[in-house]
Amino acid sequence: MQGPTAVISLPALLQNAHALKDLAGVPLIAVVKDDAYGHGAEQVAHALERDVLMFAVATVEEGARLKIAGIGRDVLVLTPPSCQEDGMRAAAYGLIMTAASFVTLGLCRGRVHLAVNTGMNRYGFHPLETARACRAAQQRGLQVEGIFSHFYDAADREARRAQIAAFSDCARIVRRNFPNALRHLSATGGILAGDARFDAVRPGIGLYGYAPDGFSCNLRPAMKVYADVLASGAVFGGGAGYAHAPHGCKVFHTLGVGYGDGFFRSGGLGAVDTLCMDACVRQGRHSFGERVCVLENAREYASAYGTTAYEVLVSVGRGVWRVYER
Repeated sequence: MQGPTAVISLPALLQNAHALKDLAGVPLIAVVKDDAYGHGAEQVAHALERDVLMFAVATVEEGARLKIAGIGRDVLVLTPPSCQEDGMRAAAYGLIMTAASFVTLGLCRGRVHLAVNTGMNRYGFHPLETARACRAAQQRGLQVEGIFSHFYDAADREARRAQIAAFSDCARIVRRNFPNALRHLSATGGILAGDARFDAVRPGIGLYGYAPDGFSCNLRPAMKVYADVLASGAVFGGGAGYAHAPHGCKVFHTLGVGYGDGFFRSGGLGAVDTLCMDACVRQGRHSFGERVCVLENAREYASAYGTTAYEVLVSVGRGVWRVYER
């Protein structure tokens, strides 16, 4: 192909899900937001559907796409609504919305999970507002089916313990009003830390083969990216892409991959210097049409640029053609 191809292993995804579920000992809420971290939300959800309790997405639009694709499991929208239309669309598709403030509570319809702010300070009711939030939900006739929060640094034991304590207090209040409310706090880092299982866990990055900072794991990266050699030959003149050719460079080859595909322009992938938008010029000879693996481990690639595997997977996954190993 002219452009790069991501080969995504569905068996690796399943293996990772089983490993995380065994470690947590409670059901999984599989996070497939942002197109399953670049892996393809619909395909990932179909692969995992029999092994998870529900799915979590970022927006109503993402949730609607899963339902249109035939996903039968519940879908939780993690981002609170921003307008009445969000609540109406969510209800129409049978999605579970997040209420994170009294304003967003007023925009929700039907089924909701309450988000509480236990220290991350992103979304969520203040813990002291929990009882009033329950009363407001009852007055609106909402079905409060869960309560959740999120660790801001799961690797920090003391910070984690403080958040667990705050969340436990809020969950007790919610369950006095809604006895069957599902409690979930841990994402991948919390699962690996092992002390905040509650009723379910929400793995995201772990499903795709990586651990957050401060943790290690034996999970399998599910995505590898390949590019084809589109040119190879002797050097003429002094350039190598948008740079001067290294001294003594005799032969080059060009891969059909660039920063337009979600990679970093400033180099990597073995490029002589910067990437072109759709090409990567490298030293050495390779045969025309040869397929070269340009991304095997997103964490290693990310570390060279001071970022995370999350960013790399989402960025690259959006820019490449995807095929699935079953």
